[in-house]
Amino acid sequence: MPSETVWEIAKAEVEKRESNGSEGDGVEIGEKSVFFIGSKNGCFNQMIHLWPAGYFGAACALRVSCYWGKTTIILRCLDRDEPPKPTLALEYTYGRRAKGHNRPKDIAHLWELGGGTSLLDLISIPITSDTLRTLSIVLVLDLSKPNDLWPTMESLLQATKSHVDKVIMKLGKTNSKAASEMRQKIWSNMQKDHPDRELIDPFPIPLVIIGSKYDIFQDFDSEKRKVVCKTLRFIAHYYGASLMFTSKSEALLLKIRGVINKLAFGIDKSKSICVDQNKPLFITAGLDSFSHIGAPPVPDNDIGKLHAHSPMELWKKVYEKLFPPKSINTLKDIKDPAKDPQYAESDVDEMRIQKDQELEQYKRSSSTSWKQIELDS
Repeated sequence: MPSETVWEIAKAEVEKRESNGSEGDGVEIGEKSVFFIGSKNGCFNQMIHLWPAGYFGAACALRVSCYWGKTTIILRCLDRDEPPKPTLALEYTYGRRAKGHNRPKDIAHLWELGGGTSLLDLISIPITSDTLRTLSIVLVLDLSKPNDLWPTMESLLQATKSHVDKVIMKLGKTNSKAASEMRQKIWSNMQKDHPDRELIDPFPIPLVIIGSKYDIFQDFDSEKRKVVCKTLRFIAHYYGASLMFTSKSEALLLKIRGVINKLAFGIDKSKSICVDQNKPLFITAGLDSFSHIGAPPVPDNDIGKLHAHSPMELWKKVYEKLFPPKSINTLKDIKDPAKDPQYAESDVDEMRIQKDQELEQYKRSSSTSWKQIELDS
């Protein structure tokens, strides 16, 4: 009897692992994925610094420049003392953590979507039927730009949720048990006797909302801070998400590190809560309530004038009354990064203009040639 080929052995090993992972027999999955999305200049390199050196391996990326946001937090996770590099499109890196002596390391796949809301089509790359069961979303919002906060949050969460729902539906056709387990798992952070259990709509996969640049936000007018804090608490609780603020403070970054460790490696974190609007918010999923959040911060005689079909729409109207979104022309993201002024390179741009002119000339010349051929015929 011929011996098994390397391919047959590898195939059998993969099928064995898939079987172990889908039976729910307590076998711990050694790989998890975390997908960072958020404000255009709230990038993912910040997160890396939160882990000790040696956690992360090589990264492949398309980059541009970014500041205190997703990227910086990741860099801090890795204890990397380097300036964050800007993210142009989609960036990937990975981290490893030893589980014990002579045991395989856990692996965390970290993705970041650059460009704010301009590259939503790339969401489908990290979110697949293969990654979905161990995937978490981290939404980083720039607290220093409250006028951009709601449209950024809304666009990114709607696009992400829409794609996740499609993947779950597709998964259900081939593995109905796994899809059913995912739908049940989203309620795990909410106690069965929680008074808001029937009022929320949990995000289909674990979600963490991080407000960055708190050091700037804390100097805002108290009424403005109140509206932002209450609104983000409502959004996070409605989606069954955790909410926390961060800045360059080491204490805040350590808290964020614990949360990311939980998502990336399944390390238990202590549940804590801070709802004081005069301090950085830190609310673990399932610990808030609509009764504690209160009604939208608007005078009672004005609430009747706001026509809304859902609580989310009502909060949106109240929020945008104080922080109106920028004009459509200003908010509209540039699809072609080559035309985005923040990525300007004089030499490259001049050559691009020259080539564009040559292309237009070629098009006109070709058009004339074809017309001449038609006339001759």
